[in-house]
Amino acid sequence: MSYTRKLWLGLGALLIVSFAVLLWAGTEIFRAAPPMPETVQSESGQVIYTRADMEKGRQVWQSIGGMQLGSIWGHGGYVAPDWAADWLHRESVALLDMWARSDGGTATYAQLPEEQQATLRGRLKTVMRTNTYDPATGTITLPDDRAVALSNVAAHYESLFGNDPANAELREAYAMKNDTVPDASHRRALTAFFWWTAWAAGTERPREAGDTMVPSKSGVVEKQVTYTNNWPSEPLIDNVPAPSMWVWSAFSVLFLIAGIALLGWWHARQAHEDPQTLPATDPLADVVITPSMRATAKYFWVVLALFLVQILLGAITAHYQVEGQDAYGYALSEVLPYSITRTWHTQLAVLWIAVAWLGTGLYIAPAMSGHEPRFQRLGVNFLWVCLLLIVVGSFAGQWLAVMQKLGLEHNFWWGHQGWEYADMGRFWQWFLFIGLLLWLTLVGRALWPVLRGPATGTRSIVGLLFLSTVCIGLFFASALMWGEHTHISEVEYWRWWLVHLWVEGFFEVFATAVMALIFTRLGLIKESVASVAVLFATIVFMAGGVLGTLHHLYFVGTPTAVVALGASFSALEVVPLAYIGFEAYHTYKLGKATPWMQGYRWPIMFFIAVSFWNLVGAGLFGFLINPPLSLYFMQGLNLTPLHGHTALFGVYGMLGIALLLFALRGLRREMVWDVRALKVAFWCLNIGLALMALLTLLPLGTMQLLAAIEHGYWYARSAEFMQKPIVEMLVWMRVPGDTIFSVGALALCWFVLRLWIAPKRDPSFAAKHID
Repeated sequence: MSYTRKLWLGLGALLIVSFAVLLWAGTEIFRAAPPMPETVQSESGQVIYTRADMEKGRQVWQSIGGMQLGSIWGHGGYVAPDWAADWLHRESVALLDMWARSDGGTATYAQLPEEQQATLRGRLKTVMRTNTYDPATGTITLPDDRAVALSNVAAHYESLFGNDPANAELREAYAMKNDTVPDASHRRALTAFFWWTAWAAGTERPREAGDTMVPSKSGVVEKQVTYTNNWPSEPLIDNVPAPSMWVWSAFSVLFLIAGIALLGWWHARQAHEDPQTLPATDPLADVVITPSMRATAKYFWVVLALFLVQILLGAITAHYQVEGQDAYGYALSEVLPYSITRTWHTQLAVLWIAVAWLGTGLYIAPAMSGHEPRFQRLGVNFLWVCLLLIVVGSFAGQWLAVMQKLGLEHNFWWGHQGWEYADMGRFWQWFLFIGLLLWLTLVGRALWPVLRGPATGTRSIVGLLFLSTVCIGLFFASALMWGEHTHISEVEYWRWWLVHLWVEGFFEVFATAVMALIFTRLGLIKESVASVAVLFATIVFMAGGVLGTLHHLYFVGTPTAVVALGASFSALEVVPLAYIGFEAYHTYKLGKATPWMQGYRWPIMFFIAVSFWNLVGAGLFGFLINPPLSLYFMQGLNLTPLHGHTALFGVYGMLGIALLLFALRGLRREMVWDVRALKVAFWCLNIGLALMALLTLLPLGTMQLLAAIEHGYWYARSAEFMQKPIVEMLVWMRVPGDTIFSVGALALCWFVLRLWIAPKRDPSFAAKHID
């Protein structure tokens, strides 16, 4: 059995086992999820909330932008607070103040002596953490004084989400438009949903076997965690990291070191191949550009347009953190609220990168196979029109939803689903899924002659490319796995299939296979070497990547066993990135291998940038937040977008630009490439991203982390903290990096525009192609 065949079998076995475990973990999450009660009532029998109130409140929350305006259980935006953490703290303080007035004779808890404060905190912990949910009746029963505190907090939120002048300053701090929820009954329902998320975060789940590995001690009551594994940090009710968080964080470091050691051993024992005999001229120079390949140019124009709009929306979104509701004095939030600019900004990040890769797939399939299927160009053009309709239609629906013009009954299908990176209405998700299946068909039929051909190294790489294409098409279906009223824990499970497996998983495999195909067709790497390298890289990546999905789910009702799996395998995700320098150096050498490779200098440079940001953004900043103990304090703080920006754009964005440039090298190869604009684009994009990370996100996130550890998570996300002068200064410090980054984006667009608007034909190319 050949080594390549063994690798294919190993990859198949790995995927089967990994997905079986991931599906099992899903069933455990669904089983352990916090219950949604039928009724919430006081001890005196007063009905406070019903399930219908909470379900309707969630619909309201989704319609106003959901995770784009604040967050729930740490997932979402960063300017407004995490509503679960904020409610939990406000309700705790309200109870303590009530008891201080009745028992201590003081106006507030803060005015009591430390000894009395400690007594009240013990009482508060018992009241808040005790689980009074009755599974037989579906009822949660609350003490009467807690019911009073709850009503006081609810009144605050009803005022905040309305137009009450008393909370105007807080709305501005949260970047909320006035009358975010204009309907009073909807505001009342919204408080029911927020209360339930806080109840789950502060209430201990029923004890089960295997919940803790701590040996029992006589005379000591064993600690139990809340439904969200004691997240968020809230000292008032003793919400602190559980012992399992410490243990599995330590083990994740051990798994990382062991994985790097094994990969280093494998790398050291590999036999060095004989040098490849390099071709004298560019092998891709004579590739026949088919009609469908030429039609992909419009995909790359759309990529650049979406990229520019995303940058503009990012600037507006960042500015909201300073002025709240205005943009240099103009009341922008009345027509373009923060939640909609952030929605479009995050959604465009995925869309323009995805369109770049879709266009690359449609371009490279006929280029590699030399086969132009019948009606291929028609399919490419039709898919392009569909993508435009999806972008325009979904964005229009989201705006109508956030402006509260769509109605709750239409929001789920046509408006704003409220889930970060999965915001578009269900109709548009179905439309996009069907579009991806069409893309899969178009790429597959163009690659079919190679897939049916003799077993060669190229066929192995093309096979992996086709399988990744299949997975990209089919795995978007995870966005269709939840309904309008599916439990949040289940939605989060499937949502991270979409964000982690679809974006970070199968697109990564697709990109790896595409790069290998490009380098083999250029004659720079032997087919046999490339096929083995790509298969091995895929195995290493997917070994941690599939089950690493679980590290996003530590605090959404996850049992301890799932936390352990997430911690262990998310550490393995970083293992291949530890040797990313070898990949960067190898790519750099290929770029200088022959004189004609100078034509590919800047695409190669963007590939090297991918390697750098893979190490820094995905590796260093990713592992910074991945262990359970780290993420317990960092989730939803600015250290999360530090990883998000440097990994999403630094890796996938740079890769999208590199692939775009390779495709344009073929589409406009007869034209002179004035690379001065590309040089400006490359350095400005990289320097701008680095400044954004180092001047704002890293220091601000570190300050928030210290605040969360010292005072509780609610404080790190509070208006009191986020409105401090030093925070405002750090936000303004984004301007230099953002400006340089924008110059790079404009330079890239100018370069591409000139290839069509004012092209200059290359005389040397014309001379080579005289009949």
